Amino acid sequence: MFPVGSLGKRALAVSFRLARRTLLRLSWAFWLLACGPAGWAIEPVAPPEVQHLARVKDIASIEGIRDNQLVGYGIVVGLHNTGDSQQTTFPLQTLAATLLRMGVSVPASAIKVQNLAAVFISATLPPFSRPGTKLDVTVASAGDAQSLEGGLLLLTPLYGPDGKIYAEGEGSLVVGGYALSVNGNVKSYNHPTTARIPAGAMVERGLAFELAGRHNFTLLLNQADFRSAGAMATFINKDLGRDAARSIDSREINLEVTPGEDIPSLLARVEAVEVPFYPTAKVVVNERTGTVVIGGTVVLQPVSILHGGLAINVVSEFQVSQPSAFSNTGTTQVVQQTQIQVKDKPVNRIELKKGSTVDDLVRSLQSIGATARDVISILQAMKSAGALEAEIEVL
Repeated sequence: MFPVGSLGKRALAVSFRLARRTLLRLSWAFWLLACGPAGWAIEPVAPPEVQHLARVKDIASIEGIRDNQLVGYGIVVGLHNTGDSQQTTFPLQTLAATLLRMGVSVPASAIKVQNLAAVFISATLPPFSRPGTKLDVTVASAGDAQSLEGGLLLLTPLYGPDGKIYAEGEGSLVVGGYALSVNGNVKSYNHPTTARIPAGAMVERGLAFELAGRHNFTLLLNQADFRSAGAMATFINKDLGRDAARSIDSREINLEVTPGEDIPSLLARVEAVEVPFYPTAKVVVNERTGTVVIGGTVVLQPVSILHGGLAINVVSEFQVSQPSAFSNTGTTQVVQQTQIQVKDKPVNRIELKKGSTVDDLVRSLQSIGATARDVISILQAMKSAGALEAEIEVL
């Protein structure tokens, strides 16, 4: 039989086993509730996609409501001997024609000045511009002038693509640089042959674009994308509370206007709607300046990169070979000596694993001493190898 006191210990053990069985049964019950009747496996839940929100006005435009470019040709006077030279004849012909309109007849061949320059003028005409609206003007030299600093643009008509005059420009130039020339020595800063005139043009003819009476408008995405077009139509309809927007293709969204609706208020409300957009993965490179811009949506696949180079340096020196002082024969000769130096740089290796970001790529390329032009070649090679899921645009 059991010794004294063992009965209580046995009862405690039985109670412990019963409690453990109860917990196991509860655990199985919760497991079945979580899995459901379909099976025993739990499907993994994908993490929610990060959405980039932007206003409609920032990623799309309304068809017909856009800027228009204006251009004109004129002359700048008042330069301090930094204008076009006498070899550039068309500024002198322009000045002669200008003087003739003012009643002064002077042949172009008789004009000897260096204080004027022929220029092209450009301006942007915004939508809904009316006569009297002032525009900023950009002035650029068309001849061989050294600087436009201190110049005055004479009254110049600005033409649209249809050949009609829409504005007239005039005023003192604001130059963001300078050019000095003394005894053949030239010192310049920035671009002294390009200048601006703030509010230097006056609109004389407005652009006709009537909003009243329109039954629909067309929104145009800046970057064509079917997903972005569909999302924009959905969010606009949700904000307006009716089916007013409908995506036509990857760039075009049609917006219906109800009869009697206030069109300016409708367009203002639509432009303020925040919608998700999905930018195109793109890498932009400028081989002239060595600039590389990589978008944040660029996806990198696992890749191993070996980077090295062969540096060849060719140095030529010219030395003079002369005969002896009292020699009656021989002539002085110029001898060219060429030295070729070849340096094989060690190969550097970097490895990008799955899930690497653009920041990881840039840091890895910087760690091996890759220059901007090296980065351009490496990115193009990664694109060819399928490790760079992005479009490469070369400027």
